[in-house]
Amino acid sequence: MPAVAERWEPRDKRKFFTYLLVELVIMAGTVMLAYYFEYTDTFNVHVQGFFCYDNAYAKPYLGPEESSAIPPALLYALVAGVPTLVIMISETVLFLIQYSSKELDSQEKTMLTGDCCYLNPLVRRTFRFLGVYTFGLFTVDIFVNAGQVVTGNLSPHFLTVCKPNFTALGCQHALRYISHQEACTGNQEDILRARKTFPSKEAALSIYAALYLASYITCTVKAKGTRLAKPVLSLGLMCLAFLTGLNRVAEYRNHWSDVIAGFVIGVAIATFLVVCVVHNFKGKLLLSEDPPQDNMPNAPMMNMSRVESPLEKYIASQNHITFAEVT
Repeated sequence: MPAVAERWEPRDKRKFFTYLLVELVIMAGTVMLAYYFEYTDTFNVHVQGFFCYDNAYAKPYLGPEESSAIPPALLYALVAGVPTLVIMISETVLFLIQYSSKELDSQEKTMLTGDCCYLNPLVRRTFRFLGVYTFGLFTVDIFVNAGQVVTGNLSPHFLTVCKPNFTALGCQHALRYISHQEACTGNQEDILRARKTFPSKEAALSIYAALYLASYITCTVKAKGTRLAKPVLSLGLMCLAFLTGLNRVAEYRNHWSDVIAGFVIGVAIATFLVVCVVHNFKGKLLLSEDPPQDNMPNAPMMNMSRVESPLEKYIASQNHITFAEVT
């Protein structure tokens, strides 16, 4: 029996577009906040002091971020591109497999139909999973930037790029604490970047992308022969994220505490979105072939015997007695 497409009432349309508008406003606000943190000086970084000749901040400076073994451009491209490609390809393959396995007509292969909207289940699932993932990326960026601005923790190579004049600062002994910003004479951009290390953004973004994609692969791919392939892929993604954090420490760009804090933020946000928002990527690709059973006008009514209450029985007996006396 072919399924009839669900037609939207005007009230349902208003609810849908209101919901869509709210989602777009939230996403736009998240993107704007991440932009202000990343590319403007709206939020001033906390100026944290240091002790003279502190070895924890005197590590060598290996050059700008672009010279790193994992440059930001490569990391951001992988974090944004790989999950997008994997989710789009996987959803398309899963949809085509189910599409070809069912003998459905064109009406049954439409999820929602209205006067203005045709929402294919493939498009709906793909946009849902990718939209949540994109929202999580900007959320991770906001959390990381907020932590860096508030704490102002110094990088392991801070004194190398700061280039303080220890003699002019009166550093006759290493226990003297320098707290004023004018103590540095080096490049101001390098100094500002060296004050924003806690938590590590690279660690947070890499572990977030790895955990979200690993959860998607584990929960969505149900093909035979993938019992071992799925854990291997998932653990491989997690290993790449872990190596990203190790590289940050090995190049003296972050402390261990910075990387661990970034991992915690990325894992927490990815876990929340996977479990509470997309519900472990659950959802049907196509509508069920059976029509809804809520309204069944043609269904025969069941004959049920009527049970009399004690009061009704008493009244009936009295009427019977009265009728016998009269006759």
